[in-house]
Amino acid sequence: MAYGLLKAAGVLVAAGALGIGGWAFATHWAPKASQYPLQGLDLGENPGEVEWGTVRARGADFAYIVATSGADRRAPTFEANWAAIPEAGLRRGAVHLFSLCQLAADQANAFNAFVPRAADALPAAVDVSYREDCTARPDRAVLVGELATFVRMVEAHTRKPVLLRLTKAVERDYQLTAAIDRPVWAVANLFPPAYAARPWRMWRASDIRRVDGIEGPVNWDVVAP
Repeated sequence: MAYGLLKAAGVLVAAGALGIGGWAFATHWAPKASQYPLQGLDLGENPGEVEWGTVRARGADFAYIVATSGADRRAPTFEANWAAIPEAGLRRGAVHLFSLCQLAADQANAFNAFVPRAADALPAAVDVSYREDCTARPDRAVLVGELATFVRMVEAHTRKPVLLRLTKAVERDYQLTAAIDRPVWAVANLFPPAYAARPWRMWRASDIRRVDGIEGPVNWDVVAP
């Protein structure tokens, strides 16, 4: 009886150790640099304080940060981070979180008014995802037209092609990459995604990676070789 209990306890301890080891591996995993030389990260609306020099030292080549959401929200730390990123030796890009509940022209105007045109900036990205603060599901033709309006207006401001960051669920329902010919930023943990109509140019490979210089998990991205 005592031997059986000890054996069971040993199994539980081993399983726990494997679980801890697996989680540690997952939170430090990134695609091989030999396959994807350009790697970086993207952060949400409120990332907290970031030590960009440390992030650069840990292998990030670039950083995308959220600037605006819908037509009426500005990320509170965007301006400070926008200035600090190139000072640390990283390239910078701005992201807009697209709302299915607001007019694209209003959203583009909000982005263009807040994000300065910068020659060193990476192409702006528009994130189209299902969000809890908006339950609207427009017809495909309507959404394609609205997103095309946003892309056209932002490109007139930035003078660079906009990246389309689309979740698998949105792409499944709307097939936006087949309708709008712009570089695709796909999202899938660990395994390269293949849900878009065209090959992706950027891949968010992990949303749980830990990087020194940032509190909490970050989104880690790679550029197609």
